[in-house]
Amino acid sequence: MLLAIDAGNTNTVFAVYDGETRSGEWRSATNQNRTADEMGVWLFQLMSLAGIDPKAIDSCIIASVVPAAVFNLRLLCHNYFHCPPMVVGEPDVKLGIDVLLDHPEEVGADRLVNAVAAHQAYGGPLIVIDFGTATTFDVVDGNGNYCGGAIAPGVNLSLEALHMASAKLPRVAIGRPRTAIGKSTIPAMRSGIYLGYVGLIEGLTRRISEEFGAPMRVVATGGLAPLFAEATDVMEHIDPDLTLRGLLIIHRLNT
Repeated sequence: MLLAIDAGNTNTVFAVYDGETRSGEWRSATNQNRTADEMGVWLFQLMSLAGIDPKAIDSCIIASVVPAAVFNLRLLCHNYFHCPPMVVGEPDVKLGIDVLLDHPEEVGADRLVNAVAAHQAYGGPLIVIDFGTATTFDVVDGNGNYCGGAIAPGVNLSLEALHMASAKLPRVAIGRPRTAIGKSTIPAMRSGIYLGYVGLIEGLTRRISEEFGAPMRVVATGGLAPLFAEATDVMEHIDPDLTLRGLLIIHRLNT
């Protein structure tokens, strides 16, 4: 069985695969100071509740955008599952695609993993939008190669920045507004954030497609993808499992 770990800036997702079947999935807040022992005890308890024997885990793969978290995740795999993990981004881990950038080592592991999974599922060329701590737009060509993209502040990050930098603006939950013209502060903030991001999505995908020079399908992942898909038809596919499936594909490729 495979333990796949996706360590993002906000959350870390742990998933267990038995062949192609996902047997369990759990998430915790990403904390680079959390020790391997803390994660091991927590994960063993959750596996037990799901009826999964931790001794059945015989391989691990990690994708992390938080370099400082990798050390303890490695220790978790070594000490509790007794297997050296594959780490996406290391030279010996093949992706099956080329990274066509000036500095390939700078690309976040999650963006590469998404590119691998999206190309296998949807072909190409593609724009892959990931609604995470940052909102990323990644370009995948017809051969599956990663061609670059764009990075914008995530929706919740923008909301928090608006609250922190403005004395009179409260924290608000993201949601689709009924009108673009807000008649009070909270509806106005919701309109600006939600419809502003819809404009960002539509504008960037259009510009990227024009610059690429060919029609492109758009795949979206991340927890907020369905919310924004309500207001625009740009996103053809919503795929919440994209990153974890990419880790499974990369592990299979390397074994």
